[in-house]
Amino acid sequence: MLLQANNMANAEDITAPMKTGSKSPDSWSRAIMRRALKASLATLDRETGDPYASLVTIAAQSDGTPLTLISTLAEHTKNILKNPRASLLFDETGGLGDPLEGARVSVFGRMEKVSDPSARARFLSRHPSAEIYADFQDFAFYALKIEGAHFVGGFGLITDLSADELTTDVSDAAALIGAEADIVEHMNSDHGDAVALYAAKLLGAPPGDWRFVSCDPLGCDLVLAQTGLRLDFPHRVTTPQAVRKALVELSQSARR
Repeated sequence: MLLQANNMANAEDITAPMKTGSKSPDSWSRAIMRRALKASLATLDRETGDPYASLVTIAAQSDGTPLTLISTLAEHTKNILKNPRASLLFDETGGLGDPLEGARVSVFGRMEKVSDPSARARFLSRHPSAEIYADFQDFAFYALKIEGAHFVGGFGLITDLSADELTTDVSDAAALIGAEADIVEHMNSDHGDAVALYAAKLLGAPPGDWRFVSCDPLGCDLVLAQTGLRLDFPHRVTTPQAVRKALVELSQSARR
């Protein structure tokens, strides 16, 4: 089945080939990255220089920069400390008879250790089980400072992307970023029914206890078990008040 361009697409079809022209490679890549709960991390072996691939859990900073939590005991972290050059492969080909028909984006750049409280909050909102070890002495949050990417949307749809095409300008959204944790808590505590409606009615996902895990100027992210969804806002927002208005609009659309 062809992937539709808007949020009404069935969640089960998010890995299917995209209809030509229905969505740009940059917006599709951003959606893949925002939905991801895991990715393949490629680093350079600190002793031999050989490629080394591993699996990591993933979140994103407000601007879309990939974020992970890794231990200095892990081989990939030891490699990064010697050489920060790395790549993350975000893969949405699962469930396809021919995975080469599915979408994936390989993002490359340099890994940098981050101590921003909002990064910690965003990651743990997406991966709450990580809270039991997030403060261990050997663990730290790292962000991949994007330098570029390579997108494959299936046969015949291949292109390179720049860092600017994959990230969102949040320079005017300090008020939203500062209130994000409160927004997340409020939506899950008081509006769980609306969150479930967003997933089922606007994104075509199966019913369940979907969690609202993050928001940014362009949209919000929902998670249930090992599935992540991305819901675009009707318009760009930069303040808590604007987020509330956008969420009300989406709720009204979901109930119609």
